[in-house]
Amino acid sequence: MKKWITIKDITIGEGKPKIVVPIVGRTRAAIIESAISFKHEKMDMVEWRIDFYEEALNVEKVLETLVAIRSVIPEMPLITTFRTQNEGGEKHITMPEYRALNKAIAESGRTDIIDVELFSGDEVVKEILECCHKNSVFVIASNHDFSKTPSKDELIKRLCKMQTIGADLLKIAVMPTCTEDVLTLLEATHEMHKNYADRPIVTMSMSSLGVISRMAGEIFGSALTFGAVGQVSAPGQIPVEKLESVLQIIHEAI
Repeated sequence: MKKWITIKDITIGEGKPKIVVPIVGRTRAAIIESAISFKHEKMDMVEWRIDFYEEALNVEKVLETLVAIRSVIPEMPLITTFRTQNEGGEKHITMPEYRALNKAIAESGRTDIIDVELFSGDEVVKEILECCHKNSVFVIASNHDFSKTPSKDELIKRLCKMQTIGADLLKIAVMPTCTEDVLTLLEATHEMHKNYADRPIVTMSMSSLGVISRMAGEIFGSALTFGAVGQVSAPGQIPVEKLESVLQIIHEAI
C-alpha cells in the first residue's frame, strides 16, 4: 500500500505529477510579489527557496517572511527549502544553523513540507525529521548532484535510505553528461517506484538534456515536477504553462 500525501486537496503520488514552482526572490518585497503572481498560474504547490533570501540566516526574519507568504497563498501547499551550497544552494550555512532554522520553521506551523538534505548528517536529519513530524509537517529527504549521475544502484540505495529514515517524500536530482545518464535516472526511478517505494518519490535529470524527466513522471513514477514562473531555481525547469500542457497530454494518453 502506497502512503500518498494529501495537503489541502492535493494528493501527491496520485495521477499527474504535481507542479511545484519556486520562489527565489532575494528581498521580502520580491518574495511576496512572486507569491501574489502565483495565484493565477497553472501550478499545484509552491517551494520557498530560503537560501536566495538576503536574510536567510536570520531566523526571525525568515519566520516573519513565511507568515507574509502564507497570508498571500494560504490554501496552496508550501514547501520550505534551504538548499546548502554543497548541493547547489546560494548561501553557506553551518549545520547548527541549518538544524535550528528548519526546526524553527517546523515549530511555526506555517509550512506543509520541509526539505531536508540526506547528507546533512544522520543525527541532524533525524532531529529535524522528528521535530517536523511532532509538528505535523511532512519531510522531503533530498539529494542533489550537480556534477554527475550516479549509477542506478547508487540512486536506488540513496532513495531507500531516505525511506528507511522515515522521510515522507524521497527526492533525487542529478546532472546528466550524456543521454545514457538520463536513461539511468529514469530506470532507477521506475525500479524504485515499482519494487521498493511505499511513498512518493521525486526524481529529475537536470539541464536541457534531462528535460524529459521533468515531463514523464507519471510514466516512470515521479510524483512532483518543478516548473518556472520567471526565474528558475535549477537548470532545465520548464515554464509552467508548457509543463502543464505536456503533463495533461501524457496523462490522457496513459
